[in-house]
This record gives sequence, structure tokens and C-alpha cells, in this order.
Amino acid sequence: MDTIQLAEQCRTMRTDIVTMLNRAGSGHPGGSLSSVELIACLYFGGVLKYDPHDPEWAERDRFILSKGHAAPVIYSALARAGYYSTDELSHLRRLDAMLQGHPHAARIPGFECSAGSLGQGLSVSNGLALAFRARGMSSRVYCLMGDGELQEGQVWEAVMTASQHGLDNVCAMVDFNHVQLDDTVENIKSLGDLARKFADFGWHAIEIDGHDIAAVMSAYKAAAACKGRPSVIIADTIKGKGVSFMEGDPAWHGTAPNDEQLAQALADIRSGYGFKEVQ
Repeated sequence: MDTIQLAEQCRTMRTDIVTMLNRAGSGHPGGSLSSVELIACLYFGGVLKYDPHDPEWAERDRFILSKGHAAPVIYSALARAGYYSTDELSHLRRLDAMLQGHPHAARIPGFECSAGSLGQGLSVSNGLALAFRARGMSSRVYCLMGDGELQEGQVWEAVMTASQHGLDNVCAMVDFNHVQLDDTVENIKSLGDLARKFADFGWHAIEIDGHDIAAVMSAYKAAAACKGRPSVIIADTIKGKGVSFMEGDPAWHGTAPNDEQLAQALADIRSGYGFKEVQ
């Protein structure tokens, strides 16, 4: 897809997210909406190697969702990529449905690792990357983490491991939307200069506007070109991006929109609220 097509795909995914959460009556819109561009570019911009007709294709790249509560954005991407029918999105969080509030990978085609407890995804990514190296495979691993999640100590153990082993087939993405469960990240536990932290641990740190599609695509290209060390894309984003009343508000970390709010959210998404027109 080109930039204009990717922008339209992002609009579709945002529509999926707010609609499925409204139907479910619960879920996490804020961090799902903030990471849309990162995921859309990964799946539809020609970055990730995958085959929806063969989800177990051995040579595929792996995507690991470390912040499991943002499952709606991945559920939308997988459905739109052809792993399963978009009808599944309307069953989110229902008893015995394939798509639960936190993902159960064994039941979801294209989903590599169950998630829920924060801080574990980068460790899983390192294990995959080491296995690929041992087998002489060119597959890469992409891991999406939240900024509040980086307060978990296991993340930094994994950061050190990836650096020590020079895992240049690992690309971490931080959805740096500055808001976590009930307050700003700065107020709860400041991350300081995040790019410098990763760089001090030996990583190639790339800082971008996480809602700029061209910047996201350029960052993925730079990460793939980096040799001898892992890369991290630190994406400056807005919690609830694209929905006027959700943006930057901790209340929308884990609250589903009611019918009236859904109507407003869909209107905002259709109008491109908060976005410049893509040329």
C-alpha cells in the first residue's frame, strides 16, 4: 500500500476498534488507537513477512504484542489481512469467542503469543530471535510495548540480553503515548530520556512521530538496515488518537464507548480529526 492507502487502512482500523469495543461493552480503546499507524504500516506497508493462507509458514516474521490489552488493534489488522472473517470482530469478549479481551494465541490464526501480564514480550522476542539465528533463518521479530509497561523490570533485563547478543533481527516499538491506567506516565514513574536509555544499553534508538505514516515506514526501513545491534522505534503518540473526547485522557485507557459516544467517535474518524490530509 502507498501512503494514502495506508492512511485509509488506519481509518478502517480505528473504526473497527471503537465499534468492536462498543459492542463488547468493555475493553481498551486508548492504547489501541494510539498504535494504529505502527501496526498498519507493519502489516500493510510491506514490512512484515506473513501469509494469512499459511499462518504457520516457517519463514514468516513474528509480531509479539507485549501490551496485551491493546489486542483490538491487532484483531483488526489480522482480520483485514485475511487471517479470519471481519465478522469475528463483532464477537469480541463474548464467552467462547475466538477474540478475548487479552489474546489467547492458540485460538487465533496469526497470533504468535498469548498476552496479558505486562513486561514479557521482549523476552519472548529475544528467544525467537536467538532461535532464528541458530537455524540460519532471516526472519525478524517485531515487539510492541507500551510506555507504562517499561516500568517493569523484566523489560530492562530483556533490553540487556538483546544488546549482549547483538540481536539485530529484533525491532521493538514503544507506543509512547504518555498516559497509562489512571494518570500520565510522567506522574506515575517518569521514563526520562527514553532514547538515551536504550542507546546506553547498546540499542539503535529511532525517535519518530508515531502518527506520521512516512516516518513510521522510514523507521522500519532503518531498523532493518541496522546490523550488529537491536533497534527500537520510540513512537511519540497520543492516547486515543483520532477520537476527540478520548485523546490524552486516562479515563479512556480501559473504557468502552456507549452508543452516543460511538457515534461521535465514528464521526471524528470519518472526518480525520487530528490528522492533516495525506498527499
